[in-house]
Amino acid sequence: MTTAQVDVTATAGETITAPWSLCGFYFECAVIVIGIVGATANALVLYAMVASKQHKKHMLIFNQNALDLVSCLFLAIIYALKISNISLTGLLGYWLCM
Repeated sequence: MTTAQVDVTATAGETITAPWSLCGFYFECAVIVIGIVGATANALVLYAMVASKQHKKHMLIFNQNALDLVSCLFLAIIYALKISNISLTGLLGYWLCM
């Protein structure tokens, strides 16, 4: 499998937007939406299990949903930070890198 490199250059004053960069932006937005929908669905399942007092009887399912909820939240947060282009300097950058 070979990959071809594409050289995109611009003269002074020109800005070139590569078409694949927009595709990446839409992909990242879709990942954020999937993370939010997944977190909402898992939170609803956890709430239903706690409300019906089934969380003690089905510990494996409860823990799996809790783990999936946290991973969906982290997925949405990481991709939202990736899109926002926050400068990782200073105290905010230190804590985001941690």
